[in-house]
Amino acid sequence: MLSPTRRSLRLAFLIDARPFNVHSSARLGMLDNIILLSGPVEESALAGALRAHNPRLEIHPVKSLADLEAIGSEVLRQARLIGFVTPVVVPAQILNSLGYGAYNFHPGPPHYPGWVPAHFAVYDKATIFGATVHVMIEQVDAGPIVATKLFPTPQNATALALEGLAFVELARMFWKLAKLLATQCEPLQTLPIQWSGRKSSRRLYTALCEISLEISKAELDRRIEAFGSGQLGTAPTITLHGHKFCYVDSNVKTQNV
Repeated sequence: MLSPTRRSLRLAFLIDARPFNVHSSARLGMLDNIILLSGPVEESALAGALRAHNPRLEIHPVKSLADLEAIGSEVLRQARLIGFVTPVVVPAQILNSLGYGAYNFHPGPPHYPGWVPAHFAVYDKATIFGATVHVMIEQVDAGPIVATKLFPTPQNATALALEGLAFVELARMFWKLAKLLATQCEPLQTLPIQWSGRKSSRRLYTALCEISLEISKAELDRRIEAFGSGQLGTAPTITLHGHKFCYVDSNVKTQNV
């Protein structure tokens, strides 16, 4: 789950895929329905990659939980769900109704499960980041892992830059897995890799943006570096004498009113 520079998707599909860890034994079946849970920008490219391997596919694009809940049970029984960089948490009732399972393309490595992992990687000063494809289960970012790609974190990389790198790797992995996702009725094979680390959330993000008056300069700098962009609508905030003061990045242009 993240807010990446999605324009990199189309470019990524034109780049030769690099090696990544995945195993599969494809057997063509009669898979006819894909529910594609993604943003509007990448929807067309993802659907095209799937249809290139299975022209008869009926693609059902959805962008929200309400869209998902509007899909009839008959379609769910004949469908596979693919989530690509989505903040939507799919309920167990829907997951259990799918005839061909659900897979999620997560913009972080297995050791960074949860919401907007790039921001927390910057906060932790992580030296390794990546991207992960996994089976969707009721618990967020906890299902068996199908594929993963790790890469060194560039020095002084911002959260937005890390998101962009993870997004490109996810596009490559989608391109490699598209045939299996579009044609193979059996579940994709998984890897002996486990999720680990703290699972990030909106609540944790908000808590780290609440700045104590006793905070050290080093800790304040870490939080501003990771969460100070304000791109998700929440910025580091300090409360003094009943008044709240929000950090504003001096590099971000503001509009006078």
